[in-house]
Amino acid sequence: MEALKAYVEGPSLQVHTDETVLLHISHSNLKHYRNQLRFSLHITVDNVKEKLSRQCGTTLDSMVLQLYDDNNTKICDLVEVSRPLGFYSPLEGYRLHIVDLDPTSVTAGGWLEDTSLVEKYTISDEAYNKRDDTFKKFKQKCLAEVPEMSSHKITDNYMEDLVAGIHVSFSFSYSLVFCVASHFYSKHFIL
Repeated sequence: MEALKAYVEGPSLQVHTDETVLLHISHSNLKHYRNQLRFSLHITVDNVKEKLSRQCGTTLDSMVLQLYDDNNTKICDLVEVSRPLGFYSPLEGYRLHIVDLDPTSVTAGGWLEDTSLVEKYTISDEAYNKRDDTFKKFKQKCLAEVPEMSSHKITDNYMEDLVAGIHVSFSFSYSLVFCVASHFYSKHFIL
């Protein structure tokens, strides 16, 4: 299965050397923050923290980096910021976890991810109708100027009508998958 995945994703256009490593990035306050970054093994931990600070918003002073292996086991904290990243021997696919120690950080509290915590602007129907610069008034003006536009009204369930006309044949889908798979196997395996 991994061979099929590699074939579909295609070759990478980036040059990978033994002096770089691709690391997964996670964050203590941002549960949905997942990233992958390639780092030189010669870059200092302090420079890694600077790059990550621009990515996630955590300040350098309140950032602690932890290195996890591909089995999600913590290996170490990257505490010596003057050391090169290679000193900690990260391997391809390892994870750098950012721990934000600042309780007043922009990432704290979850408001960067949970939109229900953000106060929304609301306006009453009466106040909306009093305004002259609304979409509703613009639409009424357009319909008054070009009455033909009203005949092209989109119904509330237009997507259901559109989807009802689409039929996917299982045999076509199966044939397509079989064709791609056989092409893949004929190029990568001796049959």
